[in-house]
Amino acid sequence: MEKMIINYEEMSWQKAEGYPEGTELKVLREGSEGAARTVILKMAKGFEMKAHSHVPTEQHIVLEGAYESGDQVFKSGTYQFIPKHTDHGPYKSAEGAVVLVIWDPV
Repeated sequence: MEKMIINYEEMSWQKAEGYPEGTELKVLREGSEGAARTVILKMAKGFEMKAHSHVPTEQHIVLEGAYESGDQVFKSGTYQFIPKHTDHGPYKSAEGAVVLVIWDPV
């Protein structure tokens, strides 16, 4: 992969397919099937998503707002590492959140 520099503030939000209505994202890095992927995910107020798992590991960094998962609240500045094949969620965000999400390559 080549060096890449992006100012995500200059990017437009896109509808986040496969996520609850009102969720938007900015794709920072995306390769072919099984490659690493990096997005900024914008959870709308009232966001709710069921528990699920992934083949790759997943990382979250909360940039703005907060979301809840299980008995924990993940506020701005929180980092979460989710190992591959691990159930995580359900998720909800009463006020909305902006989260950097990174999926490692398979």
